[in-house]
Amino acid sequence: MVRTRFNHGWSRRGFTLLWDAETLAEIVDLAEVVSIRQMFAMVDRWPDDLPAAGGDAVVVAGVEGCLDVLSGPDAERWLVEDLRRAIMSFQENYEGGAGLIFWLPSGRSRISMRGASEEYHYKHRNSGENGLHIGRLLWSGAENEIERIMNTDDHAADYDGKHWVGLYHPRIS
Repeated sequence: MVRTRFNHGWSRRGFTLLWDAETLAEIVDLAEVVSIRQMFAMVDRWPDDLPAAGGDAVVVAGVEGCLDVLSGPDAERWLVEDLRRAIMSFQENYEGGAGLIFWLPSGRSRISMRGASEEYHYKHRNSGENGLHIGRLLWSGAENEIERIMNTDDHAADYDGKHWVGLYHPRIS
């Protein structure tokens, strides 16, 4: 069953993949978005003051670019060994009390869910038809806890439609 989230509480906790520019602009001044390189420099030295969501989050750009230059196996390895380690460091530092948001401008067209298995995949140029199984790589298969972020208050909105603006996970392990 697809879980949805209709409020902005997601931006202050957990881990998010976001692709809607209007939603992004609501939570961070674009000048405060950090690059993936800057984020990796912060690992294990996270700042006390975060630039997004009223001081409760950091928004990171550049994940898509990193994935695009890697081969399929290297992209998988990078997600598990490098990006996941950074996410875990963030979670441990803020004890779940801050949000880590990855800005993926083309995420809407690249992220999909396989209906029967409810597995999330990322279309990667070098990973074959199915792409990268981000549910396994980033969330250790805990896809049942993922919520689709909706930018509407209409609870009848199509969770695959235009109001689907990102994915949220409260805490990865």
